Amino acid sequence: MSGKTAFPRGLVWLRNDLRLHDNTALYRAATSCGAVAAIFIACPDTWNSHGDGDPVVNFRLACLGELQQRLAERNIPLYFLEVPDFDRVPAALAQVAHKLQVDAVFANAEYPLNERRRDEAVRASLKAIDVPIEYSTDRTLVPPGAVRTGSGDAYKVFTPFKRAFISHCIGQFGAGFSPLPAPKKISPDEDWPHWLAVDGDSNLVQTIPDTVDGYAALPRGDGQILGWAPGEKAAAQHLRAFAEHIDGYQDERDFPAIEGTSRLSPYLNCGAISIRRCAQLALEANDGRWSGGSDGISCWLGELIWREFYTHLIVAFPHLCKHKPFKPETDRVPWSYDKKVFQRWCDGQTGVPIVDAAMRQLNETGWMHNRLRMVVASFLTKNLLIDWRWGERYFMERLIDADFAANNGGWQWAASTGTDAVPYFRVFNPYSQSKKFDAGGEFIRRFVPELRNLSAREIHCPDAVADYPLPICDVSQSRKHAIEVFADLK
Repeated sequence: MSGKTAFPRGLVWLRNDLRLHDNTALYRAATSCGAVAAIFIACPDTWNSHGDGDPVVNFRLACLGELQQRLAERNIPLYFLEVPDFDRVPAALAQVAHKLQVDAVFANAEYPLNERRRDEAVRASLKAIDVPIEYSTDRTLVPPGAVRTGSGDAYKVFTPFKRAFISHCIGQFGAGFSPLPAPKKISPDEDWPHWLAVDGDSNLVQTIPDTVDGYAALPRGDGQILGWAPGEKAAAQHLRAFAEHIDGYQDERDFPAIEGTSRLSPYLNCGAISIRRCAQLALEANDGRWSGGSDGISCWLGELIWREFYTHLIVAFPHLCKHKPFKPETDRVPWSYDKKVFQRWCDGQTGVPIVDAAMRQLNETGWMHNRLRMVVASFLTKNLLIDWRWGERYFMERLIDADFAANNGGWQWAASTGTDAVPYFRVFNPYSQSKKFDAGGEFIRRFVPELRNLSAREIHCPDAVADYPLPICDVSQSRKHAIEVFADLK
């Protein structure tokens, strides 16, 4: 704002944007206000109803704690408030804004349906006390809805969306993005209180808890959650490490036994790093090109655009946020709801080694390799014909990078119920996937120790092995049955 302050006091409402650098709402507040505070509002009942599990919640809180220290160095206090659900947020935030005597609130936009409804209710509650709120585009490179077909409709297929998206970005941003700097140190304001009573039963405090109501605190080693170091500094280290081998991304990304992916998804999800910073690094390394140049870099940029595509979809088609398939006819699939079969899949006890190794990786580390996410999702929805929504929910509960839009999009893609989904007659064969992408069996041995002594030939489809189950289904016959079921929908 050209060095001028429009508001004496500003409040930044943090959500999944837990960083100092390239944080649009924080930057807007710091350049618009003389004094700035931040607030994070935990809503455990809503988080639970959305399927957010212990890993993602604990990682979020750990990143929040790390951010609090960095904000304090700039004289920006970070408050924590816990209310049960989204419905309580509008009144609570208005009460906080009034008691803190702030003149404006700043936040970065969120896009799932319940979050958008909450944010509109917050706008109305703040308007009632004459406090404006500004929502900024920050979680995506461009605002959902900004990329449209020639007829003004939302894209339903990825490839034309990708072309239009790249064209839009080049037109808007040229050869790249300009990430925003971290806020400078602000003059201290002694009037910020250490705590406030809110609604009589909640307190606004400057203490970040290890966990919130209904969630179990995960064990931490050296400050890590399931082996992931929280915070913006750790995210930046991951990005720098990935930059050293990004050129090999296309060749290495499908092999789970090696570090061929960026492993940035937990940080992107909680906002410890911005999508702009990731895209900018890739574009700079590729001479400003979105496609062409380095195959590895353009491939990774394509994956960032997939992330963008799924976020744009949930805004254009809100029924995706209501447990509905994109293709309504697929709601007629006679899904199985066999709890025992589903539990064997969850526990990594299907008797199909690559599926079991992947599920055990998820259960032990809170993360799963992207190639294997497709394999296990295809196996659950096609070979076992279990409702994709069960798998979607389990991933949300277990993933440390659980993002609704990407998770929903990935599951509907695998189940052939979504937009631009894999054709129903294409079913991943877990045995051929295993042989192709874990040829030596290194990944399987790491997570399925019962098979550790088998040869590279035997490990993918073993005969009877002590303490290891026989296959839960005949992959060939179950594939045939799934194709028949989906064909009948026509």
